[in-house]
Amino acid sequence: MTGFNWRAVWAIYRFEMARTRRTILQSIISPVISTSLYFVVFGSAIGSRIQTVEGVGYGSFIVPGLIMLSLLQQSVSNASFGIYFPKFIGTIYEVLSAPISFIEIVMGYVGAAATKSLMLGLIILATASLIVPITIAHPAIMLAFMVLTAVSFALLGFIIGIWADNFEKLQLVPLLVITPLVFLGGSFYSVSMLPPAWQMVTYFNPVLYLVSGFRWSFFEVSDVSPLLSLVAVAGFLAICLAIIWWIFKTGYRLRS
Repeated sequence: MTGFNWRAVWAIYRFEMARTRRTILQSIISPVISTSLYFVVFGSAIGSRIQTVEGVGYGSFIVPGLIMLSLLQQSVSNASFGIYFPKFIGTIYEVLSAPISFIEIVMGYVGAAATKSLMLGLIILATASLIVPITIAHPAIMLAFMVLTAVSFALLGFIIGIWADNFEKLQLVPLLVITPLVFLGGSFYSVSMLPPAWQMVTYFNPVLYLVSGFRWSFFEVSDVSPLLSLVAVAGFLAICLAIIWWIFKTGYRLRS
């Protein structure tokens, strides 16, 4: 085979997106409702005590964190299930034996997972804008953060889906790693509000850099440099790509 097989990428992408349409209640509506509940609970319970954070109304301040929470969770879960299910029923071997490269396979699955997450993130942003005032100081940077984050964590989900050999492991990383890191990564507060010792610990949380850079694109306030945030996202993307290259090179959990 010569040249890039866009038709194969489109076939995988279209199949995965069609699954979203069939399960729209679970894929779109349920996450939007869940995130809205977070917004109501945190905005009402904490917002009544904290009026502003770094000059931004608390209700508005938590919007980027809520979008990032949903973006990370959905990117990982969509991509991990997307590649795990073909492994589970055995159809992955038909994909692997087809005349397509691993790049085309990854683009199809990861592209669909990232698209679903981006759609969800934009829906949540539109919903939040109806409730609290939101200004986006740098729309292009905001979209760049959303795309880079969705693709990076969809790649992570792809890795998890290949690594997992049962449904319990499929949920292990999102529930026990991703969600706690997001909650402890400044999604609902500024790091400056923490004691010095906890501030130091928080700086080791990689999600902090995603949330902080994303929030800067809205309100030009952040806990770390926006440039450092972009570098962190790009570095994570590169690491995930390297791991996926190794997986297909060695056939890890794909050939048995």
